[in-house]
Amino acid sequence: MKKLAITLTLVVAWALVAMGATPGAFASSASIPASRGSQQVQACGAVSVGYARCMAILAVASQFRPDSGGPAGYHPADLQSAYALPSTSQGKGETVAIVDAFDDPNAEADLGVYRSTFGLPACTTGNGCFKKVNETGGKKPPVPNAGWAQEISLDLDMVSAICPNCHIILVEATTNHLLDLGASVNEAVKLGANAESNSYSGNEKSSEISIEKQYFTHPGVAITASSGDSGYPNIGNPAVFTTLTAVGGTSLFHASNKRGWKESVWGGAGSGCSIYIPKPSWQKDKGCSMRTVADVAAVADPGTGVSVYDTYNEPGWLVFGGTSVSSPIIASVYALAGNTGSINDASYIYAHTSSLHDVKSGSNGSCGGSYLCTGVKGYDGPTGNGTPNGTGAF
Repeated sequence: MKKLAITLTLVVAWALVAMGATPGAFASSASIPASRGSQQVQACGAVSVGYARCMAILAVASQFRPDSGGPAGYHPADLQSAYALPSTSQGKGETVAIVDAFDDPNAEADLGVYRSTFGLPACTTGNGCFKKVNETGGKKPPVPNAGWAQEISLDLDMVSAICPNCHIILVEATTNHLLDLGASVNEAVKLGANAESNSYSGNEKSSEISIEKQYFTHPGVAITASSGDSGYPNIGNPAVFTTLTAVGGTSLFHASNKRGWKESVWGGAGSGCSIYIPKPSWQKDKGCSMRTVADVAAVADPGTGVSVYDTYNEPGWLVFGGTSVSSPIIASVYALAGNTGSINDASYIYAHTSSLHDVKSGSNGSCGGSYLCTGVKGYDGPTGNGTPNGTGAF
Protein backbone atom coordinates (compact mmCIF):
# COMPACT_ATOMS: atom_id res chain seq x y z
CA MET A 1 0.00 0.00 0.00
CA LYS A 2 2.94 2.33 0.66
CA LYS A 3 4.10 2.00 -2.96
CA LEU A 4 0.59 2.70 -4.19
CA ALA A 5 0.34 5.81 -2.03
CA ILE A 6 3.62 7.15 -3.41
CA THR A 7 2.51 6.41 -6.95
CA LEU A 8 -0.87 8.09 -6.57
CA THR A 9 0.57 11.17 -4.89
CA LEU A 10 3.21 11.79 -7.53
CA VAL A 11 1.40 10.92 -10.74
CA VAL A 12 -2.24 11.82 -10.19
CA ALA A 13 -1.90 15.43 -11.40
CA TRP A 14 -0.65 14.67 -14.89
CA ALA A 15 -2.45 11.36 -15.18
CA LEU A 16 -5.86 12.96 -14.73
CA VAL A 17 -5.06 15.36 -17.54
CA ALA A 18 -4.08 12.48 -19.79
CA MET A 19 -7.21 10.54 -18.95
CA GLY A 20 -9.28 13.34 -20.42
CA ALA A 21 -7.83 12.83 -23.89
CA THR A 22 -10.16 12.18 -26.77
CA PRO A 23 -9.99 8.54 -27.99
CA GLY A 24 -8.03 8.26 -31.22
CA ALA A 25 -6.46 11.70 -30.84
CA PHE A 26 -2.90 10.42 -30.57
CA ALA A 27 -2.96 7.66 -33.17
CA SER A 28 -0.26 9.20 -35.35
CA SER A 29 1.30 11.90 -33.16
CA ALA A 30 4.89 12.06 -32.00
CA SER A 31 5.72 11.35 -28.38
CA ILE A 32 8.59 11.65 -25.94
CA PRO A 33 10.23 9.28 -23.52
CA ALA A 34 9.63 9.63 -19.80
CA SER A 35 11.83 12.01 -17.83
CA ARG A 36 15.08 10.20 -17.02
CA GLY A 37 15.04 11.80 -13.57
CA SER A 38 11.87 9.99 -12.55
CA GLN A 39 11.73 7.81 -9.47
CA GLN A 40 11.50 4.14 -10.38
CA VAL A 41 9.47 1.58 -8.43
CA GLN A 42 9.34 -2.17 -8.98
CA ALA A 43 5.73 -3.30 -9.42
CA CYS A 44 6.42 -6.61 -7.64
CA GLY A 45 8.63 -7.17 -4.60
CA ALA A 46 11.28 -9.78 -3.87
CA VAL A 47 10.23 -13.43 -3.74
CA SER A 48 11.52 -16.68 -2.26
CA VAL A 49 12.84 -19.62 -4.29
CA GLY A 50 10.08 -21.29 -6.26
CA TYR A 51 8.18 -18.05 -6.83
CA ALA A 52 8.48 -15.39 -9.53
CA ARG A 53 8.56 -11.60 -9.44
CA CYS A 54 7.11 -9.56 -12.27
CA MET A 55 9.61 -7.38 -14.13
CA ALA A 56 7.56 -4.19 -14.54
CA ILE A 57 9.18 -0.97 -13.32
CA LEU A 58 6.99 2.11 -12.85
CA ALA A 59 8.63 5.42 -13.71
CA VAL A 60 6.92 7.52 -11.04
CA ALA A 61 6.33 11.21 -11.80
CA SER A 62 7.33 10.89 -15.42
CA GLN A 63 6.45 14.18 -17.05
CA PHE A 64 3.17 14.55 -18.87
CA ARG A 65 3.73 17.20 -21.52
CA PRO A 66 0.69 18.31 -23.52
CA ASP A 67 2.94 19.30 -26.46
CA SER A 68 4.05 15.67 -26.80
CA GLY A 69 0.70 14.79 -28.35
CA GLY A 70 -0.54 12.56 -25.56
CA PRO A 71 0.57 10.54 -22.54
CA ALA A 72 4.24 10.43 -21.58
CA GLY A 73 6.26 7.49 -22.79
CA TYR A 74 6.57 5.88 -26.18
CA HIS A 75 3.39 5.19 -28.15
CA PRO A 76 2.65 2.35 -30.61
CA ALA A 77 3.76 4.48 -33.56
CA ASP A 78 7.12 5.08 -31.88
CA LEU A 79 7.77 1.39 -31.29
CA GLN A 80 6.67 0.45 -34.80
CA SER A 81 9.02 3.09 -36.20
CA ALA A 82 11.98 2.16 -34.00
CA TYR A 83 11.77 -1.51 -35.00
CA ALA A 84 10.62 -1.07 -38.63
CA LEU A 85 7.41 -3.01 -38.02
CA PRO A 86 4.24 -2.98 -40.15
CA SER A 87 1.46 -1.09 -38.38
CA THR A 88 -1.64 -2.51 -40.04
CA SER A 89 -1.07 -5.29 -42.56
CA GLN A 90 0.18 -8.29 -40.55
CA GLY A 91 -0.83 -10.39 -37.56
CA LYS A 92 -4.33 -11.43 -38.61
CA GLY A 93 -5.00 -14.99 -37.50
CA GLU A 94 -2.21 -14.92 -34.92
CA THR A 95 -2.78 -15.17 -31.16
CA VAL A 96 -0.41 -13.85 -28.51
CA ALA A 97 -0.86 -15.12 -24.96
CA ILE A 98 0.15 -13.25 -21.84
CA VAL A 99 0.78 -15.27 -18.68
CA ASP A 100 0.82 -13.42 -15.37
CA ALA A 101 -0.14 -14.09 -11.76
CA PHE A 102 -3.27 -12.99 -9.87
CA ASP A 103 -6.09 -10.93 -11.34
CA ASP A 104 -6.40 -7.52 -12.92
CA PRO A 105 -10.15 -6.82 -12.61
CA ASN A 106 -9.92 -3.88 -15.03
CA ALA A 107 -7.81 -5.59 -17.69
CA GLU A 108 -10.26 -5.55 -20.58
CA ALA A 109 -11.63 -2.08 -19.88
CA ASP A 110 -8.15 -0.57 -19.56
CA LEU A 111 -7.03 -2.31 -22.72
CA GLY A 112 -9.95 -0.68 -24.50
CA VAL A 113 -8.87 2.80 -23.44
CA TYR A 114 -5.27 2.20 -24.56
CA ARG A 115 -6.31 0.92 -27.96
CA SER A 116 -8.92 3.61 -28.62
CA THR A 117 -6.53 6.38 -27.54
CA PHE A 118 -3.97 5.32 -30.12
CA GLY A 119 -6.43 4.49 -32.88
CA LEU A 120 -5.99 0.72 -32.69
CA PRO A 121 -8.86 -1.64 -33.56
CA ALA A 122 -11.05 -2.78 -30.67
CA CYS A 123 -10.02 -6.03 -28.99
CA THR A 124 -12.81 -7.30 -26.74
CA THR A 125 -14.41 -10.45 -25.49
CA GLY A 126 -17.46 -9.51 -27.52
CA ASN A 127 -15.69 -9.38 -30.90
CA GLY A 128 -13.64 -12.51 -30.16
CA CYS A 129 -10.28 -10.76 -30.08
CA PHE A 130 -9.69 -10.91 -26.30
CA LYS A 131 -10.01 -13.82 -23.90
CA LYS A 132 -9.27 -13.84 -20.16
CA VAL A 133 -9.10 -17.12 -18.23
CA ASN A 134 -7.58 -18.60 -15.10
CA GLU A 135 -4.81 -21.22 -15.17
CA THR A 136 -7.25 -24.06 -15.80
CA GLY A 137 -9.10 -22.20 -18.55
CA GLY A 138 -12.05 -21.25 -16.35
CA LYS A 139 -13.76 -17.90 -15.98
CA LYS A 140 -13.39 -17.47 -12.19
CA PRO A 141 -10.41 -15.16 -11.69
CA PRO A 142 -7.79 -15.49 -8.94
CA VAL A 143 -7.53 -12.85 -6.24
CA PRO A 144 -6.57 -9.37 -7.49
CA ASN A 145 -3.08 -7.94 -6.94
CA ALA A 146 -2.17 -4.33 -7.70
CA GLY A 147 1.46 -4.98 -8.65
CA TRP A 148 0.65 -7.81 -11.01
CA ALA A 149 -2.25 -5.76 -12.41
CA GLN A 150 0.34 -3.19 -13.50
CA GLU A 151 2.23 -6.00 -15.20
CA ILE A 152 -0.90 -7.28 -16.92
CA SER A 153 -1.82 -3.82 -18.25
CA LEU A 154 1.73 -3.33 -19.52
CA ASP A 155 1.80 -6.70 -21.27
CA LEU A 156 -1.59 -6.29 -22.94
CA ASP A 157 -0.72 -2.79 -24.13
CA MET A 158 2.60 -3.92 -25.64
CA VAL A 159 0.95 -6.72 -27.61
CA SER A 160 -1.56 -4.16 -28.87
CA ALA A 161 1.19 -1.69 -29.82
CA ILE A 162 3.24 -4.19 -31.81
CA CYS A 163 0.57 -6.45 -33.32
CA PRO A 164 -2.76 -4.57 -33.41
CA ASN A 165 -4.39 -7.33 -35.48
CA CYS A 166 -3.38 -10.19 -33.18
CA HIS A 167 -5.86 -11.83 -30.87
CA ILE A 168 -4.87 -11.81 -27.20
CA ILE A 169 -5.28 -14.46 -24.49
CA LEU A 170 -4.65 -13.44 -20.88
CA VAL A 171 -4.06 -16.40 -18.58
CA GLU A 172 -3.99 -15.45 -14.89
CA ALA A 173 -2.18 -17.92 -12.62
CA THR A 174 -3.62 -18.58 -9.17
CA THR A 175 -0.38 -17.49 -7.51
CA ASN A 176 3.10 -16.38 -8.58
CA HIS A 177 4.53 -19.83 -7.86
CA LEU A 178 6.46 -21.10 -10.87
CA LEU A 179 4.30 -24.23 -11.04
CA ASP A 180 1.12 -22.14 -11.29
CA LEU A 181 2.71 -19.93 -13.92
CA GLY A 182 3.94 -23.01 -15.80
CA ALA A 183 0.46 -24.52 -15.75
CA SER A 184 -0.80 -21.24 -17.20
CA VAL A 185 1.70 -21.47 -20.07
CA ASN A 186 0.36 -24.94 -20.90
CA GLU A 187 -3.19 -23.58 -20.79
CA ALA A 188 -2.29 -20.72 -23.14
CA VAL A 189 -0.92 -23.18 -25.67
CA LYS A 190 -3.97 -25.41 -25.27
CA LEU A 191 -6.16 -22.42 -26.10
CA GLY A 192 -4.33 -21.83 -29.36
CA ALA A 193 -1.60 -19.26 -28.72
CA ASN A 194 0.99 -18.94 -31.49
CA ALA A 195 3.26 -16.80 -29.31
CA GLU A 196 3.40 -16.44 -25.54
CA SER A 197 5.16 -13.95 -23.23
CA ASN A 198 6.41 -14.37 -19.65
CA SER A 199 7.33 -11.05 -18.02
CA TYR A 200 8.55 -12.51 -14.75
CA SER A 201 11.57 -14.25 -13.26
CA GLY A 202 12.36 -16.61 -10.41
CA ASN A 203 15.65 -17.72 -8.90
CA GLU A 204 17.41 -20.62 -10.55
CA LYS A 205 17.11 -23.97 -8.78
CA SER A 206 18.35 -27.49 -9.43
CA SER A 207 14.91 -28.80 -10.38
CA GLU A 208 14.34 -26.20 -13.09
CA ILE A 209 15.16 -28.59 -15.94
CA SER A 210 12.00 -30.53 -15.08
CA ILE A 211 10.01 -27.28 -15.12
CA GLU A 212 11.38 -26.51 -18.57
CA LYS A 213 10.32 -29.90 -19.92
CA GLN A 214 6.90 -29.94 -18.27
CA TYR A 215 5.75 -26.39 -18.93
CA PHE A 216 7.98 -24.54 -21.40
CA THR A 217 8.55 -27.04 -24.20
CA HIS A 218 6.02 -26.31 -26.95
CA PRO A 219 7.38 -26.75 -30.49
CA GLY A 220 5.65 -24.44 -32.92
CA VAL A 221 4.89 -21.81 -30.27
CA ALA A 222 7.22 -18.83 -29.90
CA ILE A 223 7.73 -18.39 -26.15
CA THR A 224 9.57 -15.37 -24.74
CA ALA A 225 10.78 -14.56 -21.23
CA SER A 226 12.22 -11.47 -19.55
CA SER A 227 15.96 -11.65 -18.82
CA GLY A 228 15.49 -9.75 -15.54
CA ASP A 229 15.90 -6.23 -14.19
CA SER A 230 18.94 -6.55 -11.90
CA GLY A 231 21.80 -6.34 -14.38
CA TYR A 232 24.79 -8.65 -14.69
CA PRO A 233 25.20 -11.42 -13.49
CA ASN A 234 21.58 -11.78 -12.35
CA ILE A 235 19.34 -14.10 -14.37
CA GLY A 236 16.66 -16.65 -13.54
CA ASN A 237 14.03 -18.91 -14.98
CA PRO A 238 12.23 -19.17 -17.28
CA ALA A 239 14.70 -16.98 -19.26
CA VAL A 240 17.47 -19.59 -18.86
CA PHE A 241 15.44 -22.30 -20.59
CA THR A 242 16.60 -23.29 -24.08
CA THR A 243 13.09 -23.93 -25.39
CA LEU A 244 12.31 -20.21 -25.54
CA THR A 245 13.72 -16.79 -26.38
CA ALA A 246 15.35 -14.83 -23.52
CA VAL A 247 14.73 -11.11 -23.99
CA GLY A 248 17.11 -8.44 -22.70
CA GLY A 249 16.70 -4.69 -22.67
CA THR A 250 17.88 -1.41 -24.18
CA SER A 251 17.58 2.33 -23.77
CA LEU A 252 15.88 3.78 -26.86
CA PHE A 253 16.30 7.36 -28.13
CA HIS A 254 15.35 9.43 -31.15
CA ALA A 255 18.41 10.17 -33.29
CA SER A 256 19.36 12.17 -36.40
CA ASN A 257 20.48 9.12 -38.35
CA LYS A 258 18.98 7.07 -41.17
CA ARG A 259 17.08 4.85 -38.74
CA GLY A 260 15.84 7.83 -36.71
CA TRP A 261 16.64 5.99 -33.48
CA LYS A 262 19.60 4.77 -31.45
CA GLU A 263 19.91 2.17 -28.70
CA SER A 264 22.36 1.21 -25.98
CA VAL A 265 22.40 -1.46 -23.28
CA TRP A 266 19.96 -0.68 -20.48
CA GLY A 267 21.86 -0.90 -17.17
CA GLY A 268 19.18 -3.04 -15.54
CA ALA A 269 18.93 -5.73 -18.21
CA GLY A 270 19.65 -9.19 -16.82
CA SER A 271 22.49 -11.17 -18.39
CA GLY A 272 24.87 -13.95 -17.45
CA CYS A 273 25.45 -17.69 -17.39
CA SER A 274 22.95 -20.28 -16.18
CA ILE A 275 23.93 -22.50 -13.28
CA TYR A 276 21.96 -25.58 -14.34
CA ILE A 277 20.86 -25.32 -17.98
CA PRO A 278 23.32 -26.70 -20.58
CA LYS A 279 24.39 -24.59 -23.53
CA PRO A 280 22.25 -25.16 -26.66
CA SER A 281 24.00 -26.12 -29.89
CA TRP A 282 22.91 -22.92 -31.61
CA GLN A 283 24.61 -20.66 -29.06
CA LYS A 284 28.33 -20.26 -29.85
CA ASP A 285 29.69 -17.66 -27.39
CA LYS A 286 32.74 -18.79 -25.42
CA GLY A 287 32.34 -16.94 -22.12
CA CYS A 288 29.70 -19.31 -20.69
CA SER A 289 29.98 -23.08 -20.66
CA MET A 290 26.24 -23.17 -19.87
CA ARG A 291 23.22 -21.35 -21.33
CA THR A 292 23.87 -17.62 -21.87
CA VAL A 293 21.16 -14.97 -21.41
CA ALA A 294 19.94 -13.08 -23.48
CA ASP A 295 19.07 -13.95 -27.12
CA VAL A 296 17.54 -10.70 -28.36
CA ALA A 297 16.29 -7.42 -26.87
CA ALA A 298 13.98 -4.42 -27.12
CA VAL A 299 13.40 -1.22 -25.16
CA ALA A 300 13.28 -1.74 -21.37
CA ASP A 301 14.75 1.38 -19.77
CA PRO A 302 12.11 3.07 -17.54
CA GLY A 303 13.81 6.36 -18.43
CA THR A 304 12.82 5.76 -22.05
CA GLY A 305 9.67 3.90 -21.07
CA VAL A 306 6.34 3.22 -22.72
CA SER A 307 2.84 4.55 -22.17
CA VAL A 308 0.51 2.18 -20.30
CA TYR A 309 -3.07 2.57 -19.12
CA ASP A 310 -3.95 1.00 -15.74
CA THR A 311 -6.78 1.90 -13.36
CA TYR A 312 -6.66 -0.90 -10.78
CA ASN A 313 -5.55 1.15 -7.76
CA GLU A 314 -3.86 3.49 -10.23
CA PRO A 315 -5.03 6.73 -11.86
CA GLY A 316 -4.74 5.73 -15.52
CA TRP A 317 -1.81 6.77 -17.72
CA LEU A 318 1.56 5.62 -16.42
CA VAL A 319 5.04 5.01 -17.82
CA PHE A 320 6.75 1.63 -17.47
CA GLY A 321 10.07 0.02 -18.22
CA GLY A 322 11.81 -3.23 -17.31
CA THR A 323 12.26 -6.34 -19.39
CA SER A 324 8.53 -6.72 -18.85
CA VAL A 325 8.29 -4.31 -21.77
CA SER A 326 10.71 -6.12 -24.07
CA SER A 327 9.32 -9.67 -23.62
CA PRO A 328 5.78 -9.01 -24.95
CA ILE A 329 7.25 -6.82 -27.69
CA ILE A 330 9.36 -9.71 -28.98
CA ALA A 331 6.53 -12.25 -28.62
CA SER A 332 4.38 -9.95 -30.73
CA VAL A 333 7.11 -9.53 -33.36
CA TYR A 334 7.19 -13.32 -33.66
CA ALA A 335 3.44 -13.24 -34.27
CA LEU A 336 3.80 -10.49 -36.89
CA ALA A 337 6.37 -12.61 -38.73
CA GLY A 338 3.81 -15.41 -39.09
CA ASN A 339 6.52 -18.04 -38.72
CA THR A 340 5.75 -19.42 -35.29
CA GLY A 341 4.93 -22.90 -36.51
CA SER A 342 8.63 -23.47 -37.18
CA ILE A 343 9.86 -21.96 -33.90
CA ASN A 344 11.03 -24.34 -31.17
CA ASP A 345 13.60 -22.10 -29.46
CA ALA A 346 15.72 -19.00 -30.21
CA SER A 347 17.83 -20.65 -32.92
CA TYR A 348 16.06 -18.88 -35.80
CA ILE A 349 17.26 -15.53 -34.45
CA TYR A 350 20.88 -16.70 -34.39
CA ALA A 351 20.62 -17.70 -38.05
CA HIS A 352 19.14 -14.35 -39.17
CA THR A 353 21.13 -11.67 -37.36
CA SER A 354 21.28 -9.44 -40.46
CA SER A 355 17.64 -8.53 -39.72
CA LEU A 356 18.50 -7.07 -36.31
CA HIS A 357 19.85 -3.75 -35.04
CA ASP A 358 23.19 -4.54 -33.40
CA VAL A 359 23.56 -2.76 -30.02
CA LYS A 360 27.21 -1.83 -29.55
CA SER A 361 27.34 0.45 -26.51
CA GLY A 362 26.44 0.55 -22.82
CA SER A 363 26.85 -1.84 -19.92
CA ASN A 364 24.74 -3.56 -17.26
CA GLY A 365 27.44 -4.42 -14.74
CA SER A 366 31.11 -5.05 -14.05
CA CYS A 367 32.73 -7.80 -16.12
CA GLY A 368 36.04 -6.32 -17.21
CA GLY A 369 34.58 -5.17 -20.51
CA SER A 370 33.48 -8.67 -21.47
CA TYR A 371 30.57 -9.14 -23.88
CA LEU A 372 28.64 -10.70 -20.99
CA CYS A 373 27.79 -7.26 -19.60
CA THR A 374 28.84 -4.86 -22.38
CA GLY A 375 27.27 -3.90 -25.67
CA VAL A 376 29.70 -5.01 -28.40
CA LYS A 377 29.62 -5.75 -32.13
CA GLY A 378 27.75 -9.00 -32.66
CA TYR A 379 26.43 -11.05 -29.77
CA ASP A 380 26.45 -9.75 -26.19
CA GLY A 381 24.72 -10.78 -22.97
CA PRO A 382 22.49 -7.76 -22.24
CA THR A 383 20.98 -7.47 -25.75
CA GLY A 384 21.74 -10.85 -27.31
CA ASN A 385 21.97 -10.56 -31.09
CA GLY A 386 20.27 -7.15 -31.12
CA THR A 387 16.81 -5.63 -31.52
CA PRO A 388 14.21 -6.08 -34.29
CA ASN A 389 14.78 -4.48 -37.69
CA GLY A 390 11.56 -5.67 -39.26
CA THR A 391 10.40 -9.25 -38.78
CA GLY A 392 13.07 -11.09 -40.77
CA ALA A 393 14.86 -12.53 -37.71
CA PHE A 394 11.66 -14.02 -36.31
